[in-house]
Amino acid sequence: MKILLIGDIVGRPGREAVKKIVPELRKKYGIDFVAANAENVAGGSGLTPDSVDELFDSQVDCLTSGDHIWKKKEIYERLDKDNRILRPANFPGSCPGRGSVVIKSNTGVSVGVVSVLGRVFMKHIDCPFRAAEKEIKEMAEEVKIVLVDIHAEATSEKIALARFLDGQVSVIFGTHTHVQTADEKILAGGSAYITDLGMTGAGDSVIGRESKVIIEHFLTCMPAKFAMAENGIELQGAIVDIDEKTGNSVSIKRVKEKIEDYM
Repeated sequence: MKILLIGDIVGRPGREAVKKIVPELRKKYGIDFVAANAENVAGGSGLTPDSVDELFDSQVDCLTSGDHIWKKKEIYERLDKDNRILRPANFPGSCPGRGSVVIKSNTGVSVGVVSVLGRVFMKHIDCPFRAAEKEIKEMAEEVKIVLVDIHAEATSEKIALARFLDGQVSVIFGTHTHVQTADEKILAGGSAYITDLGMTGAGDSVIGRESKVIIEHFLTCMPAKFAMAENGIELQGAIVDIDEKTGNSVSIKRVKEKIEDYM
């Protein structure tokens, strides 16, 4: 089974990249399932029902998230109704939505997806290690293929979770920094891993925002509106080939596609 994982989708440029590129990648590589981090999809921070509908219409199967999941209240009701949209599993159980899901791919093979949020330099919430372990155990009898998104700041925390889960899941992939890392690998237990998938949005920017405004903010420390950048749009992520019988990953390859090549 081939799975496409998409790094943080940022605003309208990111949604446009998904719309133009994902259907073509599905055809080119025979992609069976697509998971994407979408916590910045609406105006660069949060999700709205319309923005997630746009992604599902663009052939994305499941959306993970992170610390910005609660930015827009209009998504709260949808989180309870649509299990294809995940909030991190280590938020309190009373929060809207859920942290994991099992979805059938276009080939009929079930895929489990888990979303967790890191704690180093981030929110003080429940342990992502224990939360991920719990969600994985609950779906163990139902699926062989399991994907885990660790939305975190610290590379050490992401790597530690990958080592902790190696052999229990098919893929552990990091999101949040918007900077694609070059450390994709198959771990000893058969799990694929990459520290950060990168960003899907305007590459000519500071992690999706207009560079000039961000630079001015660093120089002056004054508050400013961080406008979305529009140029150099690309999709970043990875394609993972997984053995359906064992759930182990066979290969992982980084993806970096410019939208101009799909116009």
